[in-house]
Amino acid sequence: MGTSTEWVPSLWLDIFDELLNDDNELDYGDQWTLNFNYNQTNDLTPEQRRRGWKISSCCTLGSFRCSSCSRTWSSARVTLVFHYRLRGERGTVIMRPFGQICRVCQSNNFELPGFKSETAKQNLLRLFSKIRKNCYGDDDDDGGTSPSCTQRWTKPHEKSLCEACQLGICCQEEEEDEED
Repeated sequence: MGTSTEWVPSLWLDIFDELLNDDNELDYGDQWTLNFNYNQTNDLTPEQRRRGWKISSCCTLGSFRCSSCSRTWSSARVTLVFHYRLRGERGTVIMRPFGQICRVCQSNNFELPGFKSETAKQNLLRLFSKIRKNCYGDDDDDGGTSPSCTQRWTKPHEKSLCEACQLGICCQEEEEDEED
């Protein structure tokens, strides 16, 4: 199955539920939910930190379709930000995907990415590893690195078209910092 070029929240919700219920990825007896907030950033206020919120962000592969000219493109630098916390027996994850602008028509609309099921699953497994470490005290079994973090990019990243770059949180910035 090819990569979808449309943002499909139900893909993430279904895989999240499958990993929780069928694969028992967070088998601690707590109830976890996934929500979306398209204004969320990678910052937490002191109040949010005090209330137990934590952040995980990653860079992954996604595909886009321009709503104006229908052009499609892929990017290996799609930034995702997850806020999460465990309060009592209820865990909450809030996710935000960051968009990109079409290079051809530059419509100024940030198109949201589409994902392959396997890509969504890999990113959720990485998130669950962080949740196990930060909420339950387990060892971080992926060591904090992922295939997408160690990959070398071959195409130039167009910062002016990237929503995460414009907000100063793109994974491209992390890669440049590591090379310096």
